[in-house]
Amino acid sequence: MAHVPRHEFVPRWEKPHAYENRPLSIGQGQTISQPYIVAAMTQMLHPRPDMRVLEIGTGCGYQAAVLAEVVAEVWSIERIPELAEAAAARLKRLGYGNIHVKTADGSTGWPEHAPYDGILVTAAGREIPTALIDQLAPGGRMVIPVGIGRYEQVLTLVTKNKDEEVREERGLPVAFVPLITEQKT
Repeated sequence: MAHVPRHEFVPRWEKPHAYENRPLSIGQGQTISQPYIVAAMTQMLHPRPDMRVLEIGTGCGYQAAVLAEVVAEVWSIERIPELAEAAAARLKRLGYGNIHVKTADGSTGWPEHAPYDGILVTAAGREIPTALIDQLAPGGRMVIPVGIGRYEQVLTLVTKNKDEEVREERGLPVAFVPLITEQKT
């Protein structure tokens, strides 16, 4: 995390607070997570240099940049076009050639590049999306906040063993923006 200039990922008015251990507004009703949570989620993935990671919720691109420092490739999905475009440009300017950003519904993942060794979700879902579990490689790990309401969310570790059995472990209480999915009618 020391290699990632957090001040480059926050709006001008938040720059004086860029290195404080708290979430900050990045516009569009979204936030950059506090450094402690970024570190905790990254550590829960058990990142390795050969890993391919899917991130759901690019936001400003900070978590993707932290991941890109310790894994081979990051595919990151953001549902808000303005945030995705700004993050992609920022990450390119900062020299992150191993991060790929697209605008889409993150709950459906990015199947073209699956399976992923790790999946990190930076928005809270009511439940763990099946599409993401399907895109997790055997032996893979997913970190996702699960729960409804800002005070009922729990950071959850999902693991898939070599036999593709899925296990969930509940961890820290957290407060994330909601994972918004496309409604099918």
